[in-house]
Amino acid sequence: MSEYSDRIRKEFGEGDAIRDANFTTPDEIERFDDIRYGADDEYNLLDVYRPKALAGKKLPVIMNIHGGAWVYGDKGVYQFYMMDLAKRGFAAVNFSYRLAPERKFPAQIEDICAVFRWIEDNVDRYGLDTGNIFAVGDSAGAHLLGLFAGLYSDPYCMKVLKEKYPSAEFSIHSRENSPGTLKAVALNCGKYDLAMGDEADTDTPVLLKDFMSEGGSPEEISIADVTRYVTPSYPQVFLMTCPGDFLKYQAPFMADVLLANSVPFIYRVYGSAKDPLHHVFHCNPSLESAKVCNDDECAFFKSLSHTP
Repeated sequence: MSEYSDRIRKEFGEGDAIRDANFTTPDEIERFDDIRYGADDEYNLLDVYRPKALAGKKLPVIMNIHGGAWVYGDKGVYQFYMMDLAKRGFAAVNFSYRLAPERKFPAQIEDICAVFRWIEDNVDRYGLDTGNIFAVGDSAGAHLLGLFAGLYSDPYCMKVLKEKYPSAEFSIHSRENSPGTLKAVALNCGKYDLAMGDEADTDTPVLLKDFMSEGGSPEEISIADVTRYVTPSYPQVFLMTCPGDFLKYQAPFMADVLLANSVPFIYRVYGSAKDPLHHVFHCNPSLESAKVCNDDECAFFKSLSHTP
């Protein structure tokens, strides 16, 4: 592991611990913890959070792909954010995935696919409406979610990934007759084109050496370019950034790609010059700005939900 990735784990972990110190599980939330969805004992675990008031009802699903520069994070540091989303009437699926550099790309995409299959297989046990599956991802998690949305919607993406990584497991659906539907995604403060950078985003090349098996070769970077797989079949998108987001230059570029491919999307920039907010501000439920953003994203998801 690079010294920089090691520092990320330390500094991000300390910051998240401070943020979460005063949070507890809300009284109105029922939680199911540490459910295995894959073979890895440490990372292939997920939680499900549901509003107690809606017990017995099948709810639209929000799955979370956490951020952390591909080298940090797990479901523990996203639990309070995801329980906050669940309070808005969703079944929230919050999972850990295998991290780089111990597990190189595309292990992370394999894990996202496995979680999607798990959702399809656990409809009744956890009250999951697989006709209305949504997903949120932030920072590096938005990159991974953007790729998964391409894998879900574009056969060319599946072809490219399988040719490059023939032993990887990219199957998305476990049910041929009633597969789950990824209706929309929220891409928050994300990185979409790995080759694009600016003066505030100088560390990506260092991280790619840890993230990718070939150290971030031009071929790998091209293969992992989210924008390469955006087609008119791409799920609808809520795209978000803020002035204090060091990746804010990526959002308008992604918006242009969505527009060029006629993908319905909402593009929001939260904050202002006086209150620029910060990268992934929305993950802190105590912030008023996070409440506004998360209300907007959940309202967007609900507007697309349809229960027969």
